[in-house]
Amino acid sequence: MSKVLDVLKSKKFWVELLIMTVGMLITAIAVYYFLVPSKLIIGTISGLSIVISGVSEQLFGVALPVSTVILVVNAILLLLAYFLIGKEFGIKTVYTALILGPLMALLEKYMPYTNFLAEGSTSVMGDIWFDLCCFVLLLSASQAVLFSINASTGGLDILAKIVNKYLHFDIGKSVTIAGACICCTAFAINPFRMVVIGLIGTWINGLVVDYFTANLNNRKRVCIVSKDYDRIRRYIIDELVRGCTLYEVIGGYTNEKSIELETLLTKDEFSKLMEFIGKQDIKAFITAGNVSEVYGLWFKDKKRVKARAEQR
Repeated sequence: MSKVLDVLKSKKFWVELLIMTVGMLITAIAVYYFLVPSKLIIGTISGLSIVISGVSEQLFGVALPVSTVILVVNAILLLLAYFLIGKEFGIKTVYTALILGPLMALLEKYMPYTNFLAEGSTSVMGDIWFDLCCFVLLLSASQAVLFSINASTGGLDILAKIVNKYLHFDIGKSVTIAGACICCTAFAINPFRMVVIGLIGTWINGLVVDYFTANLNNRKRVCIVSKDYDRIRRYIIDELVRGCTLYEVIGGYTNEKSIELETLLTKDEFSKLMEFIGKQDIKAFITAGNVSEVYGLWFKDKKRVKARAEQR
């Protein structure tokens, strides 16, 4: 019980809760306004739910509410998330998956998409391709942000995360593979043309997720050769609260021995480092490249790390 109370008191919990809520509101808007009216089936659980709703109408004359179908399908997939991926991911996804249906129900009640449709149209934007673009951009941004805090929008993301974890594909490819399988279920209610559009949308979704994810996780790999390497090292450790590695190198032209300093920084930290080197008039040879992912020790709460270091 004390552990639960500690979590509830932490700033991280409330920040992530807010991020998950806003992310799922964006997802609900994307699904309700751009998928539901056009019956465009992108490779998502929301798309699968639209298929199930359409099939129930064909077979029984009554269309099951898409929000209800999403809730039921997500509940089943959540069990897979908890046991196959991990407790933290499973618990966070329980929250995100369970609020998607209610959020769509609220939109349906207070701002139905029928208010935005032209007479005889089934597209909010007036064109199926515009609907596709709007949906993919909104959903991909939400997915990338949620993946960055070890959460997801539920449904397809659970399947994608399983593929990512056990088959070691990039998260964007995992989204595409899982989504393509779901897309094919659309043959039950949609013509061939609509299914192809859905498959294209699923492929674009995977590419955009990878793009957003790479930008969120982007780091700078900085290599510096300088006689004043110790001043730079102290600034990186004391002010930026980052680690660094020192190498002894030999200049190919001068044959002189020097020290090369290597570190990984965020874009803001790299800007601060360059500003420091400029203001201190430090002579240095600097190269910098982009790194899309970092595994292992990476300080996120730098204030806590700095406080611990000062205590020692």
